[in-house]
Amino acid sequence: MAKLIPMAERMTRARGLIQKAREYPVPEDTGKGDFSYIAQVRDLLRQARDFIKFISYTPSATAEIKREVQAIYAEAEQAEKDLLHK
Repeated sequence: MAKLIPMAERMTRARGLIQKAREYPVPEDTGKGDFSYIAQVRDLLRQARDFIKFISYTPSATAEIKREVQAIYAEAEQAEKDLLHK
């Protein structure tokens, strides 16, 4: 059976994955248009979103935690725009 990860740990890991996506090296020869770069960045951001996907629906999630989850979602969206669409 899978080990349950506490909400705080999930949010910390999600932020870590977003940071990892921001630090992922851009290929020198093909730049941001490289398909493997795009796939890797999107995969890291997807993993971050998956970590916090159901936190808002849990009965123990307070309003503060729900706001923090929304902030992490916004951070992931901004990271995707910054890394892939500029």
